[in-house]
Parts: sequence; structure tokens; C-alpha cells
Amino acid sequence: MARARRKLVPPQPKARGDSTQRLAAAFLDYLRGECRLADNSVAAYQRDITRFGHWLGDRDIPKLKIADLSDYAATLHERKLAPASIARHIVALRMFFRYLQLEGLLKDNLAELLGSQKLWQRVPEILTPQMVDKFLRAPQTYDAYWRRDRAMLELLYATGCRASELSNLRTNDVHLAEGYCLCHGKGNKQRLARIGRPAKEAVQDYLDHERAHLSTVAATSPPWLLLSRSGKRLRREAIWELVKKYALRIGAPESISPHTMRHSFATHLLAGGADLRQVQEMLGHASIATTQIYTHVDQSRLKKVHDRFHPRA
Repeated sequence: MARARRKLVPPQPKARGDSTQRLAAAFLDYLRGECRLADNSVAAYQRDITRFGHWLGDRDIPKLKIADLSDYAATLHERKLAPASIARHIVALRMFFRYLQLEGLLKDNLAELLGSQKLWQRVPEILTPQMVDKFLRAPQTYDAYWRRDRAMLELLYATGCRASELSNLRTNDVHLAEGYCLCHGKGNKQRLARIGRPAKEAVQDYLDHERAHLSTVAATSPPWLLLSRSGKRLRREAIWELVKKYALRIGAPESISPHTMRHSFATHLLAGGADLRQVQEMLGHASIATTQIYTHVDQSRLKKVHDRFHPRA
């Protein structure tokens, strides 16, 4: 049974900045407690609402007009945010205003009038198979924890995991003999991800020679597969930093990130002949529409399919 929601006292006009912060904090509690969103999702909403609060200043939310919200959306474009980021900001604003409606603080949700504009979708950046091979070999013996880093990179490419999923991977989630691992994705959804031979060998090498040393630094036996030098879970931010480090080493673009490996994973699968539905399942996408972007990347495969099957190709 859902807990009864405590009605918030409408904000007093004298401390609008403080009231906005208080409302935002209550909104985040609502997302955690009643919507049961994952911590990463709540953190994303927090960043977006904080940006909105900075833009809002001392203005009173109930007195905003649709023109004001349109101006806010325009500032997001002016800041050169990616289309997907702008869309996420607008969704966060709609959710925030919907919450204020539920609390009786707003009569209408003007954020809904911003519309669900179809922002052009940026084609994801990928690495060629040759560049991936070079990237996976980037950690060298002179790096402090090169076995861990190589296992990390191999797993990113072998499984298509997000950085957060890899960070949360436990040792008992990994089954090297059977060649798969159990990923915990968005919304605590679980999926099985296959692990190929190179990744299995890299992970086994890390388990045999480095992880035991890293785990001895921790006060208690850590359950996580990838550990930091202090014996704690290798955080998502650290994975990003390591990917950037090795991308720089091989001369890859500065924009390379853990998600680039995920994009490359999906695109290379399609290029090899995998079905779009299979790739959707491997990535853990709720909708195939999210997976379809990779068909725009792999134009070579579509051309081959057309040449092979169309009677007048």
C-alpha cells in the first residue's frame, strides 16, 4: 500500500529561493520513496532541477508563464547541450511540476505545454574494430593496476554494460566458466550478458594476480568485482577517468567515454549480422526505438542486405 503523502505547506513569498530548494528536496524524496527510482536516476533529476533553480532565481514558480518556460528551454539550447540532455531537462521539469500539482501547489502543469518535441538525435560515436583492439591493449605493465584496467575495458566491450552497471558488478555475478555475467541495469532490471574468451581471460588474470591484493586493503571483504586502490568499489566516475586516460594514450578522440564502448558493441553486433531485437535484449533497452539508432550508424550492413535481397539492387 502506498504511504499517504504529506501535503507541503505552500511556499511563502519572502524566501522563494529557499522555498524552491525545499520543494526540490521534497521532490527528490518523492522520486526515491514513492517512485522508487534508482540512485543514478534521482541524481540526474537533481542536477536538472538544480539547473532550473539557478535559472529561476527569486521568481515564484506559481507565477511563471509558458513564455518563461520557453525562455528556459532556449537557454538550454544556448548552452550547447546535447539534444538528449535538453530532452531530459524538459522531462525533469514536467515531472517536477506534476509533483507540485499533486501537492496542490500548482493548478496547471505549464511544463506539459513545452511539448514532446522530436529533437534531432545525434548519431553515437563509435570505434572501428581495429581501434577497439588498440584500445583494449592500452593498459601496460607499467600502469599501477593494468590487469584490472584491462579487465574493465574488455568487459565494457564484451558485454555492452554501462559504466554504472560495471561498477556495481559483484564477483558472484560473474560466471567465467559458463561465459556470462549478471548485470543490474536501470530500475534494478537484471539481464544476462555474454563474456567472450578475451574478456574471460582478462578477468581471470585480474582475479588471480591483482584483486586479492586490492581487497586486503579494505576493512571487510568487498563483494565488488572491480576494486579501487583503497579496496572499495571502483566508482562510475573512476571508470570514466580511466577510459579517458587510455583513449588519450592511443590517440583516440577526447570525446571517447565508456558509453562509446557500448555504442561500438551494439554497432559491431549489427555489422556482424545480429538481429535488432537481439541487440535490444543485450543492451537492456526497454524499447526497440532506443536501439534503432544503431541502424543509422551501420549503413554498410543495410547496403549489403539491400544488395543481397532486393530484386533490383
